Amino acid sequence: MKKVLSILFIFCSVVSFAQTDEEKIKASINQVFDGMRKNDTTLVRQVLHPSCFLKSIGKNKSGEVRLQEDAIIDWLKQIGTKRDGIILDERLTSYDIKIDGEMAIAWTPYEFYVNDKFNHCGVDVFTLMNTDKGWKIVGIVDTRRKENCK
Repeated sequence: MKKVLSILFIFCSVVSFAQTDEEKIKASINQVFDGMRKNDTTLVRQVLHPSCFLKSIGKNKSGEVRLQEDAIIDWLKQIGTKRDGIILDERLTSYDIKIDGEMAIAWTPYEFYVNDKFNHCGVDVFTLMNTDKGWKIVGIVDTRRKENCK
């Protein structure tokens, strides 16, 4: 009887520590911003799919809506470039995650700070896929604005 109770206890403990897909997705996304704050591109790369894309939607100076695509390698170089006394901090304010099998999207409003000084806000939309190595980010599309942030 003791052996059965021990096995049952171990099983229940393992189940209670298992992360849900939503928690794993949040962890992948948070790892990007942890890496950004630490200037650690290795941390960021661990959660990016090799085919990951990065795009921004916004208005140009004449007010026209535009789609800008940035090369992931250039973004990683920016992240990895240490600037003495400068901390870039993108703070997500919420998550709205939708999952369909091996695909997920996460709508994450954010506020961006440079050394705790507000710079801009917007929304990041992450597209992720579940791989044998966990949830990987296959695409990031964001918006950026300085008005109507709060």
